[in-house]
Amino acid sequence: MTNSVDRRRFLKGLGAGAAVSTLAFKAPYVFAKNKVTLRVLGTHVTLQEELRSRAMRELGIHLEFTPMGSAAVLQKAAANPSSFDLYEQWSDSINILWQAGAIQPIDIDRLVYWDEINPLTKTGKIVPEAKLGAGDSPNKLLYVQDDGTLSQTPSKAISFMPYVHNVDSFGYNTLVIEQGIPYQTESWAWLLDEKHKGKVALVNAPTIGIFDAALAAQGQGLMTFNDMGDMSIAEIDQLFAILLEKKRQGHFSGFWTSVPQSVDFMKTKRVNIQSMFSPGVSACRGAGIPVVYASPKEGYRAWHGVMCLSANTQGHVKDAAYDYMNWWLSGYPGAFIARQGYYISNPERSQPLMSKPEWSYWYEGKEAVVDLRGTDEKVSVKAGQKRDGGSYIQRFSNIAVWNTVMPNYDYSLDKWFELLNS
Repeated sequence: MTNSVDRRRFLKGLGAGAAVSTLAFKAPYVFAKNKVTLRVLGTHVTLQEELRSRAMRELGIHLEFTPMGSAAVLQKAAANPSSFDLYEQWSDSINILWQAGAIQPIDIDRLVYWDEINPLTKTGKIVPEAKLGAGDSPNKLLYVQDDGTLSQTPSKAISFMPYVHNVDSFGYNTLVIEQGIPYQTESWAWLLDEKHKGKVALVNAPTIGIFDAALAAQGQGLMTFNDMGDMSIAEIDQLFAILLEKKRQGHFSGFWTSVPQSVDFMKTKRVNIQSMFSPGVSACRGAGIPVVYASPKEGYRAWHGVMCLSANTQGHVKDAAYDYMNWWLSGYPGAFIARQGYYISNPERSQPLMSKPEWSYWYEGKEAVVDLRGTDEKVSVKAGQKRDGGSYIQRFSNIAVWNTVMPNYDYSLDKWFELLNS
């Protein structure tokens, strides 16, 4: 798929799939004597046991997964690159890791499926007419330049391998909150609505939660931003003054640090509405909780998964790291994570490994013709349901802001911890 692809060709490509094999990638290395151990640091989103077991079988390596909360994993990686070989998280972590010297450039020529990666990563837009969104769209951070800086100018080295991505919003329990109309009445403003006082949670990730809060404050008409992806000190002060007052009034019931914790917040009725990630929504539905993943009229907060090489990874471990990166784009992982609501950068390769009802629901936004199971094998989608927000293209055409580390990140981080500890 080229960067000049138009909407019609892209849609046609999504529906094709027949030209790709079910598993074209095979590990090019045979490891003699001792298995190579590859240490992967990341979050619960992608560091799942089924993926670890499958990759070890197919690649002949030993994988050690260390999943942590978003803020903790970034802090550990930036401070100690010797603690991991591969890092998996989101593109908002790239500036911090790159400036800290914690990661090394990735050679495009060693990525088997680079040419299949769609335009979203390379241009910031899934189709030319899509909204780019404020903040750091992934293309701005992708290519390593000769002077060591990162930009959107193509080169032969990249700061991360693109793979999993999605748009995020908030989830709400329709047993308590009346279901809204996608892109029309559903609004980020609901997170700060007095009607939900005491039953609201935000994600405890400074580079993510701040945007959920900012979109909510702007949606409520409490303030506006000149550029939400690059907030001024005055704007940050105003936003946190609003949040601190809300917290003093008992508006927030908590700040979650992992997907399982967000699910627990819903299960225990601690919250009725909160920041959520797609796997959390799927898990709630699998547990019988009718959580809707909102399609806010203001647009989504988008993120792009990054797979990065530690600055210290060398030799056979580095070879194994490239094998693992290529494995992630080889078909099966993309089909697996689709069942928890995530997209992969080369979806056509995963399409043959998904049933037609799965592909129609998750990628095309069509009604599920049968019950669909999530990665935990529980029914997460019932026949007759449509995916919240519609198709892949529709969802990624409505981006308000990308997860971003702003120039004033350090200042916003101090304000975030002040909020948590108030």
